[in-house]
Amino acid sequence: MTSSVTITDVRRARERFDPDIVRETPVERSRSLSEMSGAHVRLKMEHLQRTGSFKTRGASNKLHEIVAAGDAERVVAASAGNHAQGVALAAANAGIAATVVMPGDAPQAKVDATRGYGAEVVLRGREFPEAVGHARDLAEEPGSVFVHAYDDPDIVAGQGTLGLEIAEQVPDLDTVIVPIGGGGLIAGIATALAAVAPEVRVVGVQAEDAATVPESLDKGEPVDREHTRTIADGIATGGVADLTYELIERHVDEVVTVSDDKIAHAILTLLQRAKQLVEGAGAASVAGLLSGRVDVTDETVVPLLCGGNIDMSMLDTVLEHAMTDRDQLLRLRVRIEDEPGELSTLSTVLADRGANVRHVRHDRGYEVARVN
Repeated sequence: MTSSVTITDVRRARERFDPDIVRETPVERSRSLSEMSGAHVRLKMEHLQRTGSFKTRGASNKLHEIVAAGDAERVVAASAGNHAQGVALAAANAGIAATVVMPGDAPQAKVDATRGYGAEVVLRGREFPEAVGHARDLAEEPGSVFVHAYDDPDIVAGQGTLGLEIAEQVPDLDTVIVPIGGGGLIAGIATALAAVAPEVRVVGVQAEDAATVPESLDKGEPVDREHTRTIADGIATGGVADLTYELIERHVDEVVTVSDDKIAHAILTLLQRAKQLVEGAGAASVAGLLSGRVDVTDETVVPLLCGGNIDMSMLDTVLEHAMTDRDQLLRLRVRIEDEPGELSTLSTVLADRGANVRHVRHDRGYEVARVN
């Protein structure tokens, strides 16, 4: 599907929204991030949507089209979690059944939330493309319609309503920073801004181990990755579509990549400084802002916090990752005499230096190998 998207499509999508389903999310100043980056930072709090992400926008617009057509009894989607919830909520609001195929390792919080919105959840495979393939098979059944996460003009137009909101809320905007997975979000936002605020720079951010867009732009066509591994599961799609690639190439000014270390650091920074809990995909924009790869000095910048559906086990992993990167969490190996009180002495030494012991493994019979 390569039909393009126009500003008219985006405006029409906005007019269709039910305010009980799709909210206009706030923009908040961040003094801490402004000081760190040298820019005037305004956070777009899209993680405060009812489903915890922007995906409700595109799903609601698509479901409106499906209902208008009047020939569907069920929608089928594939998602790592956020699109799943958006489709589930929009389908429930429209009175249509929904089946969502998710990878077997999808975060449990997202699986539970999708079921909570009334959708049937099918777990299949470990990679997003496997889930998409099975969902397409299910959509072949009579009365079913497949709702793609990003390769659909109605989805892209719905996501593009964020561009209109940001332009209205931040009239002095210089740069907007947007995470990229399949490209539907940035394609929609960039399309909207190109029409209403063409002077605004649009910067995309991808996780390094899922960075298909830079490769695609270099090659001149969409490039896929069979395997992606990143803590930002919401943007680990393994590729972009022809539709989103074309819009990215036309309207997006710059695309940078960030490591999982930087994303973890951004999650922790947002939690500590902005008091906002976001998932890896949602924090990727802030990781890009703080990476030094985008010159935003003295600019008014809006990093988009696009999702807040982080699994608690993932949060624990991310926090440990970030604290290790900051040298706040260390692993020490110390050899002491096997005598009463020695371990207590070691603990006292650490305490005197303001350190706290998190775990202790005491191997009394360990012998160091010696090489002659």
